[in-house]
Amino acid sequence: MRTLDGKVVVVTGAASGIGRALAVAAARRGSLLAISDVDEVGLAETARLAAAAGAREVRADRLDVRDRAAYTDYAEAVAAHFGRVEVLVNNAGVALSGDLLDLEYDDLEWIVATNFWGVVHGTKEFLPHLIASGEGHLVTMSSIFGLMSMPGQSAYNATKYAVRGLSEALRAELLAAGHPVGVTVVHPGGIKTAIARNARSAAGVDHDEAARAFDEDLARMEPERAAEIILRGVLAGKARVLVGADAHLLHHAAKLLGSRYQDVLARRARRLRARGSGVGTSR
Repeated sequence: MRTLDGKVVVVTGAASGIGRALAVAAARRGSLLAISDVDEVGLAETARLAAAAGAREVRADRLDVRDRAAYTDYAEAVAAHFGRVEVLVNNAGVALSGDLLDLEYDDLEWIVATNFWGVVHGTKEFLPHLIASGEGHLVTMSSIFGLMSMPGQSAYNATKYAVRGLSEALRAELLAAGHPVGVTVVHPGGIKTAIARNARSAAGVDHDEAARAFDEDLARMEPERAAEIILRGVLAGKARVLVGADAHLLHHAAKLLGSRYQDVLARRARRLRARGSGVGTSR
């Protein structure tokens, strides 16, 4: 796929952040959009922005990606509405801060259901349509925390590594089967989104301070810039897209240090906790 002009692009988690930026960027390229989120107010604003940016058509639906039956109905409705689907961006995601010892099972199930099962649901439901299009492309959102594990982010790490593993194995399966579908897994660094502010936290974690630390110390790139990097990578057929200097730095640091990077991060975590700032999230 070398252009998004005239292509049907599905984006989940499109009410804000990277999802909104991707929808608007695809609109500028002449796409027909199917966008979804649980935040209907934010989603309506994204639809307005996408239409103003030049989208040929915008369909907006409330969708909880955790709900398998709802996702099945949604995929069928989108395919019937447009007659085809060329691109799926599995963007919807949430964050959860805290040591595993302190996390509640309900919160663990919530993040796995959203970040992992949401990707599985979308991929399973839309993949036949991507194959049928003859030039499909699947985009999954991992994180730099899908390249390097961070203390205080065990659950988030687990889901983002799972997304990476699923995506890389699926890409190999599609290549082996000769199916005309590309797969790109994206690893954003610190992007200026609301993911830290909307995250859940374990008891004892200062949620407001962790969100402040992420917003002020880690989130360096605007989502619009991230979206352009992602779409350029998709159109270039890249299997992996690292977004931001921090993503490239941590990726190479993990390769250079091997498992020793865990010791380095443990020392950093002790310093942060002594200051009471916690460990931020990255998406």
